[in-house]
Amino acid sequence: MTERRTLPGFASRPADPERWVKAPDKPAAASLFTARLTIDVTPALRARLKVAAFQRGMTVADMLRALLAREFPDNPGDMP
Repeated sequence: MTERRTLPGFASRPADPERWVKAPDKPAAASLFTARLTIDVTPALRARLKVAAFQRGMTVADMLRALLAREFPDNPGDMP
């Protein structure tokens, strides 16, 4: 009769499971940002933000962080 062929699984397991399970180290800059700010914008504004960030060679998040830092500079008397 016909011999049944064994096919490999959907995904193969990594050779080193410990390395596979461990999460990569976060970059140092990621630990600086401990809060997330969510805003609602129109799709048109979102598109303009993405185009402006792309033209400046940066991400939207980095561009908005710079904008907020410029508009709201640190004041020595403010709470941390």
